[in-house]
Amino acid sequence: MAIVPNPYKTTGFLGWIDDRFPLTKLWRDHLTEYYAPKNFNFWYYFGSLALLVLVNQLLSGIILAMHYKPSAAEAFGSVEYIMRDVPWGNVIRYMHSTGASAFFIVVYMHMYRGLIYGSFKKPRELIWLFGCLIFLVLMAEAFAGYVLPWGQMSYWGAQVIISLFGTIPFIGPDIVVWVQGDYIPSDATLNRLFSLHVVALPFVLVGLVVAHLIALHEVGSNNPDGVEIKKHKDPETKIPLDGIGFHPYYTVKDLVGVAMFLIIFVAVICFAPDGGGYLLEKPNFQEANPLVTPEHITPAWYFGAFYAMLRATPSMFSSALPGVIVMFGAVLILFLLPWLDRNPIKSIRYKGNLTKLLTLIFAIDFVMLNYLGMQPTSVLYTMLSRIGTVYYFAFFFSLLFIHNFEKSKPVPERVTG
Repeated sequence: MAIVPNPYKTTGFLGWIDDRFPLTKLWRDHLTEYYAPKNFNFWYYFGSLALLVLVNQLLSGIILAMHYKPSAAEAFGSVEYIMRDVPWGNVIRYMHSTGASAFFIVVYMHMYRGLIYGSFKKPRELIWLFGCLIFLVLMAEAFAGYVLPWGQMSYWGAQVIISLFGTIPFIGPDIVVWVQGDYIPSDATLNRLFSLHVVALPFVLVGLVVAHLIALHEVGSNNPDGVEIKKHKDPETKIPLDGIGFHPYYTVKDLVGVAMFLIIFVAVICFAPDGGGYLLEKPNFQEANPLVTPEHITPAWYFGAFYAMLRATPSMFSSALPGVIVMFGAVLILFLLPWLDRNPIKSIRYKGNLTKLLTLIFAIDFVMLNYLGMQPTSVLYTMLSRIGTVYYFAFFFSLLFIHNFEKSKPVPERVTG
């Protein structure tokens, strides 16, 4: 029997590496011979941008950790030292703080793209679940990092969020003390959150991102038409007829998105690093003082929607437990989306007008809740937050049956370009 030579056999130094590590195979499987649908649009920039921001956060975070002191007595002063005395320290600090907001912007856009194009449907349920886990870990990572500057809003934000664990019946107060390491946010709290932010959570986050990408490349990318390109292949080459190699076509396309993103990102860092008080709250430029409560305790903007839901939910027997359940339920319901959406059509392009309208209102509703979560409480804002909270959950449950009341368009056999 004749031995067929391997057309991908490499020689020289690269061949020496390939004999010991599948470098060329990884390059082919995940770039040059990973065939993605040829009709990716603007929405598909945000996956690569999320990876870019993750790298920015890791690198800038490492440099900041070299100068930061995780103690209640020195944390605020060490941040001031970084800003004033470390060469380029102010730029690196703003890269990290602005990067946190940029991370959530691109992740929210990435998730919304998955929602409108049905990227959570079979066979991509596991990709979506990994993505939801990334979002959950990212929230924990952002909260831990938010506390580290040990400014006024950091301190009081930590006290509010950690105290929510106290609403758990019977064991809640003990959990609060265990998490804080004390009866109030203190030196022990700062050390624990620093360890989580710098060591534990980044490892988990990177691991989940790798799992997310592996799962994606196993089943293939979705596309704006929601059509599976693997169904139509060239009889000889077995290459999808509607697919193109991710490299160089989409690597070049993503570089355009990266350039546009960096222009905006650098402009914010240089001209508005505090975002008018939305990216870096003014009270956080004052050192933490347990004896002085800020006039309005608000979370970082990317937690605004969930905080609005917490405040909008009426307490029961003077307990905030119902609000905590609603707030965490707003995150956990995302995990159920692959099974809540019963519409056989994936892409919103071919769904009925009612679904399109409800999905658009959902996006507006989420932005509104983010805004309301950062505002002082009032009768009007509380009422709007309650309406927004009800719609948030109602939207997900409406996906079970809404397709039965609308007329959909026929889905094409192949991508439309």
